[in-house]
Amino acid sequence: MRKLRNEELNRLNVEQFKQSNKIPVFIVLDNIRSLNNTGSVFRTADAFRIEKIYLCGITAKPPHREIQKTALGATDSVDWKYFDTTKQAIDELKKNNFKIYAIEQADESISLENFSPDFNKKIAVIFGNEVKGVDNEIMNLIDNCIEIPQFGTKHSLNISVSVGIVVWHLFTNYNSFKFKIS
Repeated sequence: MRKLRNEELNRLNVEQFKQSNKIPVFIVLDNIRSLNNTGSVFRTADAFRIEKIYLCGITAKPPHREIQKTALGATDSVDWKYFDTTKQAIDELKKNNFKIYAIEQADESISLENFSPDFNKKIAVIFGNEVKGVDNEIMNLIDNCIEIPQFGTKHSLNISVSVGIVVWHLFTNYNSFKFKIS
């Protein structure tokens, strides 16, 4: 077995990426304090062709050297927008008829493996602060909550890991629902 060289991977350039089909999902970052986590979210969004990222509150915005360390240029390919508050982002999403889901541990949450998104509507998934999670005010504004099942001793996953898990689930469901992204 031989590892492929980068030029053999046939990746899109930034302009091709901008013109490509995306899955109709927005990622909302609710007061993320780690610039490395923010950069990782950009890189995951690029890998799975997420439509847009909303950066809210204390979440840092590009350009920033610390974000670039993990984003590796994905801040150039993935569309993003900054909001002073997550509520402002939610208000805009609601105006545009998004189904809004928090990724959080909550009563009445849907376990991720049982979540079958309806891609006839655009979807927004909110990821919360590394310590406090999704803000309680925001939890009162969402349509539903998705929980990543966990079976160990810890109570949570790092946000960049959570984004990877949820986005992969959405990506595979979208490819089954709509079309194959290639």
